[in-house]
Amino acid sequence: MRSEPDITRLLAAWTGGERAALDALMPSVIDELKRIAGSYLAREAHARTLQTTALVNEAYCKLIDQKNVQWKNRAHFFAMASKMMRHILIDHAKSHARIKRGGTAQKIRLDDTTFIPQERAAELLALDDALQRLYEFDEQKSRIVEMKFFGGLTTEEIAEVEHVSTRTIERQWRKAKAWLYDAIQQ
Repeated sequence: MRSEPDITRLLAAWTGGERAALDALMPSVIDELKRIAGSYLAREAHARTLQTTALVNEAYCKLIDQKNVQWKNRAHFFAMASKMMRHILIDHAKSHARIKRGGTAQKIRLDDTTFIPQERAAELLALDDALQRLYEFDEQKSRIVEMKFFGGLTTEEIAEVEHVSTRTIERQWRKAKAWLYDAIQQ
């Protein structure tokens, strides 16, 4: 994997419109994108048939469609990737919920082998609902949960994105987990 300054330089060049920078960037970050996707899937014993590669490919397509993002650095890029993966997983869980309630089949964006069991889809939707409520109450805590849970970013990477200390992230993470636990239990 390329060094952080090299990735940051490529992100800046890509933002400036250099297509070759994107071509050089993606081989450098694909393993990390797979790690982020895998970090969520590894925690989900019931979602083992969910394909890491399919999730990464879908997120990659969304990332390259970003037009107005001024990429600050490597951590900012991976934070955005985490957010996109979360939305992909939530959209997929919602499609399962629609089908379960008797709705017509929806086109699923992930490949045909992708599967989230219905019980996990309901849990994921409950988490997403609680995370949206947390966002209304405290945007930073919501972003921290998104980056840590869905993106598998380290405390240090999140601190870099949020421009705060690692101790602040650790404290906010603990508070966010407690808040979400209470919100989901209601």
